[in-house]
Amino acid sequence: MFSKSKINEPGAKEAEAAKPAAPATPAAPVAETKPSTAPKPKPPASVLSSDLHITGNLKTSGDIQVEGTVEGDIRAHLLTIGETATIKGEVTADDVVINGRIVGRVRGLKVRLTSTARVEGDIIHKTIAIESGAHFEGSVQRQDDPLNPGRGGKAAANPAAEVKQ
Repeated sequence: MFSKSKINEPGAKEAEAAKPAAPATPAAPVAETKPSTAPKPKPPASVLSSDLHITGNLKTSGDIQVEGTVEGDIRAHLLTIGETATIKGEVTADDVVINGRIVGRVRGLKVRLTSTARVEGDIIHKTIAIESGAHFEGSVQRQDDPLNPGRGGKAAANPAAEVKQ
C-alpha cells in the first residue's frame, strides 16, 4: 500500500525497516518462552490387545494397559491389567489397577484390586484397595517406598523368600 512512496524515499525505507526490527526482537523471546513453559502433552497409554502374547520384560515411564498375556516383568508409571489379561512376572508401577490375573509380586505406590482381580503373589504397597470379590493369595506388606526393593523392604522380603524355599 505505502510501498510506492517508501521505495521512492530511501531514508524512509531504512527507518521503516528499523521499526519492524525493534518489535520483532521482543516478539521472538515471547515465542521462545511459550514452548518452554507449556507442559508437554501426555502420550496415551500403550495398549497390548487380548490376542497379543509377549515373552520378555516391558519397561516404560508412561502408561500401559494390558489385555493380553505377558510372561516377564513389567515396569510402568500407570499399569492397568485388563480382565482378559494374564501376567506371569513381577509388576512395578506408581499406580497399579488389577482387573485380571497376576502370578508374581506386585509393587506399587497405589495398588487396586477390583472385584475381577486374581492375584497369586505378594503385594508391596504404600496404599492398597481390595474390592469385594477379588481373589488374592499371598502376603501384603506396606512400605513407604515400595518401588525400591533395596530400601527397607529387602530385609523383610528375604525371610519370606527363605520360608518358601
